Amino acid sequence: MKKILNFIKNPKVKMVTILSFLLFAYTSICAISYAQNVSTDIADSVFRLHVIANSDSDEDQNLKYIVRDNLLSYMKEICSNCTNKEEAIKIVQEHSKDFEQIAKNTITEQGYSYDVKINIGNFEFPTKTYGDISLPAGYYDALRVEIGEAKGRNWWCVMFPPLCFVDVSSGVVPDESKEVMEENLDEEEYALISDDSNNELQFKFKLIELFQEFGILTAKK
Repeated sequence: MKKILNFIKNPKVKMVTILSFLLFAYTSICAISYAQNVSTDIADSVFRLHVIANSDSDEDQNLKYIVRDNLLSYMKEICSNCTNKEEAIKIVQEHSKDFEQIAKNTITEQGYSYDVKINIGNFEFPTKTYGDISLPAGYYDALRVEIGEAKGRNWWCVMFPPLCFVDVSSGVVPDESKEVMEENLDEEEYALISDDSNNELQFKFKLIELFQEFGILTAKK
């Protein structure tokens, strides 16, 4: 024990320990700062859709998808010329009652009497992949649609850029949507969400996910 204490008291050992701690602290701060900036930039470039079914029954889940399709069709109609997220959100806010009415009409047409709640805000999303684009977990601006008791499984998507129309069978995002994302992100950030073959980028993506999971990032608005 005495030898251990003498070893710890050694000036050189103290210096190495202090330098190691400072290096660790500096690296941690840089990693958190990087993840925070990237997470914020990605969140600032997309506007998402979150539809929650009344329950997990097959009927309610099927209804959720019909409501989703009609809302997306309307979104595509009114936002076809949008060039940025802010413009898309503004248009959706101006037409929020229309979205609500479309959802209600769809539900009634399908023989149900569920109520619908429409909210535009900043919500937590898990990591999701749309074709060949992956978005890390975090807080994103979104249109949330709650059907009935909203106790069923969720459906998540990106309304702007329009990633909701990805052909799942081919797993390819439309080039126009990619171009919009590229315009709003720097080269590395775009590569981070679109290139799953680069080990370094995969590590950085996982780093963002890890910090989000432990609540280290504060992207919520």
